[in-house]
Amino acid sequence: MFEYVGVIHVHSIFSDGTGTVPEIAEAANEVNLDYLILTDHNTLRALNEGYEKWYGDTLLLVGVEINDRRNKNHYLAMNIEKPYSTRLEAKEYVRLVKEEGGIGFLAHPFEERNNLPQYPPYPWEEWNTDDFAGIEIWNHMSEWMENLTEDNKLQMALHPLKYIIAPSKKALEKWDEIAQRRPVTAIGGVDAHAHKVNVLGLFELEIFPYKVLFKSIRTHVLLDNPLKKTTSSHGIEKAKASVYKALENGSCFISNYYRGDARGFRFFAETEKSIFEQGATIFYRNDIKLVATLPEQAEIRLIANGKEILRKQKTALLEFTVTFPGVYRVEVYKRGKGWIFSNHIRIIN
Repeated sequence: MFEYVGVIHVHSIFSDGTGTVPEIAEAANEVNLDYLILTDHNTLRALNEGYEKWYGDTLLLVGVEINDRRNKNHYLAMNIEKPYSTRLEAKEYVRLVKEEGGIGFLAHPFEERNNLPQYPPYPWEEWNTDDFAGIEIWNHMSEWMENLTEDNKLQMALHPLKYIIAPSKKALEKWDEIAQRRPVTAIGGVDAHAHKVNVLGLFELEIFPYKVLFKSIRTHVLLDNPLKKTTSSHGIEKAKASVYKALENGSCFISNYYRGDARGFRFFAETEKSIFEQGATIFYRNDIKLVATLPEQAEIRLIANGKEILRKQKTALLEFTVTFPGVYRVEVYKRGKGWIFSNHIRIIN
């Protein structure tokens, strides 16, 4: 498998971000991202104006973040040609994205605000649909805002990466629940806007520079073939299709780069004759072994059907012989802070 590391859920000046697309791409290049998915609110202007292409070593793809008329049910839609009206109900635009051949992910589905009510949450409320490909289980800005108080806001503004701990427990539970009846991919997002604020009327401060947030939540895709940098539209479409196929199939995992570079992590199932990567659905048999390998030692937890069944401390290897069908994934922690979250391997009767 060929591993590529990227950032999903980014906003530019085409909606409520402060950076131009080339500026955002330059920041992605500087932190060695292989790909980046732009998701401006309710517009595909960046796609229509030809910004979907390679920028140095970074492939920039253009999706869109759709919401309903109440500004709820935010949906990260990719591989589509047009945005959909905010007058539509969420269930409708989720269906339309799928029918167009696109893929979509529920954005910050369990977003909450425990403090500072002047900044409202934007949760997902339309659960009467099964047409989405996956769920954004970890969103940097959502977690940051949920932990923000009047007392800690200065420290959190000065250290925007330090206080990101783990995905939403509610999102993990819902993801595991759905996965027990159908495949559903988990992704991570930064929700980058590069907000700028005026300080005492003296100068402008950029609180969350793109380059900083790009060192936070990342989604690693595993591809069958290497991506080829090219200026041809055919080559770009081919690379785009490879990334979106991996995301749709769950051939990917999430990491928090602030806790360490997760390149090289693997989670797979093996039998005497075959290996099955993340996102696979296989039939139960007696010789299936699950294997997780890390680039460095950490705490590994094995989750089956939403419940922890095994934990190993200070190790770079976990092996487990499967004794019952279920949906399996792993979580990796450093000093109690979330580092890596795999996608499921589904073992069914």
